[in-house]
Amino acid sequence: MDGIVTDVAVGVKRGSDELLSGSVLSSPNSNMTSMVVTANGNDSKKFKGEDKMDGAPSRVLHIRKLPGEVTETEVIALGLPFGKVTNILMLKGKNQAFLELATEEAAITMVNYYSAVTPHLRNQPIYIQYSNHKELKTDNTLNQRAQAVLQAVTAVQTANTPLSGTTVSESAVTPAQSPVLRIIIDNMYYPVTLDVLHQIFSKFGAVLKIITFTKNNQFQALLQYGDPVNAQQAKLALDGQNIYNACCTLRIDFSKLVNLNVKYNNDKSRDYTRPDLPSGDGQPALDPAIAAAFAKETSLLGLPVAAVPGALSPLAIPNAAAAAAAAAAGRVGMPGVSAGGNTVLLVSNLNEEMVTPQSLFTLFGVYGDVQRVKILYNKKDSALIQMADGNQSQLAMNHLNGQKMYGKIIRVTLSKHQTVQLPREGLDDQGLTKDFGNSPLHRFKKPGSKNFQNIFPPSATLHLSNIPPSVAEEDLRTLFANTGGTVKAFKFFQDHKMALLQMATVEEAIQALIDLHNYNLGENHHLRVSFSKSTI
Repeated sequence: MDGIVTDVAVGVKRGSDELLSGSVLSSPNSNMTSMVVTANGNDSKKFKGEDKMDGAPSRVLHIRKLPGEVTETEVIALGLPFGKVTNILMLKGKNQAFLELATEEAAITMVNYYSAVTPHLRNQPIYIQYSNHKELKTDNTLNQRAQAVLQAVTAVQTANTPLSGTTVSESAVTPAQSPVLRIIIDNMYYPVTLDVLHQIFSKFGAVLKIITFTKNNQFQALLQYGDPVNAQQAKLALDGQNIYNACCTLRIDFSKLVNLNVKYNNDKSRDYTRPDLPSGDGQPALDPAIAAAFAKETSLLGLPVAAVPGALSPLAIPNAAAAAAAAAAGRVGMPGVSAGGNTVLLVSNLNEEMVTPQSLFTLFGVYGDVQRVKILYNKKDSALIQMADGNQSQLAMNHLNGQKMYGKIIRVTLSKHQTVQLPREGLDDQGLTKDFGNSPLHRFKKPGSKNFQNIFPPSATLHLSNIPPSVAEEDLRTLFANTGGTVKAFKFFQDHKMALLQMATVEEAIQALIDLHNYNLGENHHLRVSFSKSTI
């Protein structure tokens, strides 16, 4: 689904020095303003009159300060989350563009949104304002490239969304539904936080309350709108869509609840109507400035969201077409959002008698490719772990903070260090630092590996694979019992190459995974162990 635009957009020729477009813009203030635009830098002489910042709303938007090499697809992707984009005109020599949306309402939403969150293309801030022109008339023969990109994006958009933009015909909205939605996220390769959900669902109306939790090893949320109509609109537009490119799929139903009772404002639950609530369970209370922002429904939470390389940041994804177009553009970014993020984690309260770099590599390797591990020389109950990217470190932190390892509840936070330093040549640090950069055991090296779809929180049930034909259920039960736990249940898959095995507790399963992932079962078969979302 997400790949359609990508192919078309990539197939479009990129040359920026070709004759790009000739156009005529019709304006209410003049009979006809004729304008010829070429890409050789002379267009600035032909184009008179910068648009004013405080102009009256128009569905044509004037975009300035564009980076030189920017493509039509990247500019279109800015508008897609707000509704259908109907035309585009690039003024290459002036680093400007005109973007026409289907409705004035969509353009107003877009301008309001980007006045709160400065849009960036290729890491440069750009400026968006209403144009004096009420519609954009372009000469299609000269503007072919832009039209091809537009058609491709539109095709994907209409195929994927029952709505154009965020408007819903009245007939589509049946009353008497609950204002509360139950949201389940499938294929959660990248972490989805309460703030991400707030940013996405706020497009459809004021979000009053959100509660997030894990059930059946799946991330779920309950989200309450002020009005059931908003919930209906959000469900219609977002159900089945991906938050990030090719993963984190939203599954949305109406909840039987009609009101949520939120006790605490923290990273698991929030009542936006009551910024005064305590944070509960020892979490730091909300910053007063953020609490004040909550009180204003219109305020955008300026909390940075880890954006995924090659996908639009979740600040602006009501539909997969936006994700696809952004993936094609490849460089759409938001301020304060880095695909890199902080790659180094600080893990504390470790059992210093038991922990080794290898055991940390194995456990944290479930959520990303661990590059380096350093157990701190002067504080051996703490370690620094460097992941391959910021999304992986975020994922590992979300899933492993508060879990038990070797009998102790570990704390996982983002470190201020950018990398984990290796000891100087010839210096013996007692094996406390280990470089796993070239490890053959990385689960996520191969792009598109099915491991991306099988990332689950620690659970008592383990998924075993790569089992040789000669190994029986009894052998595996004995092997796992020897890690110090109790095997509660076991089930082979049909082909006997895979199985589910349930330990008595999550802690026992964590221990078994650390001890037995990559265990040599003979016949050149190394056992692969991961957490499962199933139960036996």
